[in-house]
Amino acid sequence: MKILILCTGNSCRSQMAHGWLQSFDKELTVCSAGTQASGKLNEKAVAVMRSSGIDISKHTSDSVEKYLGEEWDYVITVCGGANEACPAFIGKVKHRLHIGFDDPSHAVGSEQFIWSEFHRVCDEIKAAFYKLYIEQIKPEL
Repeated sequence: MKILILCTGNSCRSQMAHGWLQSFDKELTVCSAGTQASGKLNEKAVAVMRSSGIDISKHTSDSVEKYLGEEWDYVITVCGGANEACPAFIGKVKHRLHIGFDDPSHAVGSEQFIWSEFHRVCDEIKAAFYKLYIEQIKPEL
């Protein structure tokens, strides 16, 4: 099964979702991309995932254009910007979903608060993608 997770920058939320979903089932083909890929991963996202036992440091921040010609079982947007740009996605897609999350990289405040936002969003992504995996993806395998 092939799953593409989209965000605007492909540096934070989509990368965390990619890491979590792949951790639930190593047999899945999971990719992530951005409608305006930043070209790098958010260091705090990498650190928060590492603290959860998942290493995403080798992931790359790629443009959605890399994947346009491919067929996908699922294309999942995790931010409003990608969801709005996604109708232009011309690849063959069986299921298109939007599961939105706050962008922790926009958090403002103390360093402790910013880290707490990254942990909160990471936990929310894990819960939502585990629910998706158990209720929709796994039954299709």
